[in-house]
Amino acid sequence: MKITAIETFVCHARMRNWIFVKIITDQPGLWGWGEATLEWHTQSVVGAIKDISQLLIGEDPRRIEYLWQMMYRQHFWHGNGIVRGTAISGIDIALWDILGKIHNVPCHELWGGRVRDYIRLYCHLGGGRMEDFYETAPDDAKRFGDLALKAVDEGFTAFKSMAVPETMSLEGLRPIKYAEACVKAMRDAVGDDIDIMVDCHARPSPRMGMQFAKALEPYGLYFFEEPCWPETMEDIALIQRAVTTPIASGERLIGVHAFRDMLEKRAVSVIQPDITHCGGLSEARKIGALADAYRVSMAPHNPQGPVSTAASIELGFATPSYIICESVHKDVEWRQDVVTEGFTVQEKGRIVLPNKRAGLGIEINEEEVKKHPFQQEILQRTFYKDGSVGDW
Repeated sequence: MKITAIETFVCHARMRNWIFVKIITDQPGLWGWGEATLEWHTQSVVGAIKDISQLLIGEDPRRIEYLWQMMYRQHFWHGNGIVRGTAISGIDIALWDILGKIHNVPCHELWGGRVRDYIRLYCHLGGGRMEDFYETAPDDAKRFGDLALKAVDEGFTAFKSMAVPETMSLEGLRPIKYAEACVKAMRDAVGDDIDIMVDCHARPSPRMGMQFAKALEPYGLYFFEEPCWPETMEDIALIQRAVTTPIASGERLIGVHAFRDMLEKRAVSVIQPDITHCGGLSEARKIGALADAYRVSMAPHNPQGPVSTAASIELGFATPSYIICESVHKDVEWRQDVVTEGFTVQEKGRIVLPNKRAGLGIEINEEEVKKHPFQQEILQRTFYKDGSVGDW
């Protein structure tokens, strides 16, 4: 059995171009789907996949770890940068899809079988609609409350918000009070039985991140995400020690070594590897095992396309440290037109029941994808009030 081709399909989904990876074999009807979506770097990733493909054509797709080692280690530069790491991830996911199809079992059965009966989904405010999640004014507390109620009405028992505004490295009380008002509005709207998460997008400096974390601590957040840059991991650890709120981070880290460093510093309560960036399902499984050794929870970053979601769910059914799956469902109206899925979602509680189909259990409709060809993603730029460059 040999790999004969590796193809990419780019599907424009407004804020992102989904990059679907299809690995074709010499066995009739046997192929696998992966995803390598990376916002604002679409053409770079497509090129990286083409570069890496020359290592894999003619190889046996069943030798996944061998192929992963080759993709990561060959040609001198290791695959621990975001572009090459994403390219490796998309290919790796597709290889696992193929292996599941060869053995006619879902991927989670390849990894020891189910460790849980269902997986809970959480949504973004607005369901992933960019204008609701990223562009809600931080001083519009009422809108945060209204969107929180809408998420609960749609069956979700957990949701994430961007209630922390873009903030200079040092500011006064104004942004702190804004964030507190927005979170209070959400908590007052949905009560104590719903889990609320706040994503800082690593916008604050370490000192401002600390202030936000302390101000929001009374509202019982499920977790507080990326309170400052991952480059300042020691400061994330200081914030974790200063509050009872679980701190989450990791979406920008590539590979098990980066997560090892995070866990050795006791920086977080929740790790968030992105399966489409961190090295694929092969590396995510190693990261999940490391989290289990440190008794830290795992909640993968997953705002991308449908293959990423299917991969995250398969991982979750076989990973003890996994606690919840991030999902978007309203980023584009036609999302479900491009994919068929093997798992089912119960609307009440937004609970995912196991996929019973082989591999990832999904199939991509290539004709539908062609209706949404590449377009430049909507550019997001942030400047502070003095004109200096900020973090989006």
